[in-house]
Amino acid sequence: MYDLLAIEEIKRLKYKYMRCLDQKRWEEMAECFVEGATAAYSGGKYTFEGRASILDFFSKAMGRPTVLSSHRVHHPEIDLTSETTAKGTWALEDVFIDEDAGVTVRGAAFYEDQYVKVGGAWKIKHTGYSRTYEEIENRKQMPWLTISQRAS
Repeated sequence: MYDLLAIEEIKRLKYKYMRCLDQKRWEEMAECFVEGATAAYSGGKYTFEGRASILDFFSKAMGRPTVLSSHRVHHPEIDLTSETTAKGTWALEDVFIDEDAGVTVRGAAFYEDQYVKVGGAWKIKHTGYSRTYEEIENRKQMPWLTISQRAS
């Protein structure tokens, strides 16, 4: 029974990470990581060491109000490697809109994560993904394409 509870807690952690990313909740997102966490996005194209470095990247890359995103993870494969460590693979589908740059990026990837239980709570020790595909759409060539509603 412990295994199922631990797996569910890890799922909730990953979902929180994604929600905070899309809602630009950097302080809340910080709760998802251990201090010395590492990240390697886009197959290592963007690599970071330390929670502060990861959050700084996100806040600079995605913090503007003209950047919108939707990240959805599913099909988790989570393995507990001890009572306080685990690893997981997740399928990702995402959309990233940068109105200033005039682009929409859509893609899919697989996350490979490592988790550690600290003080009774699961945290991300390492996260990163490798793309299955990525497509970039030039929004400037489609003046009719507008954002009709955004979160307040």
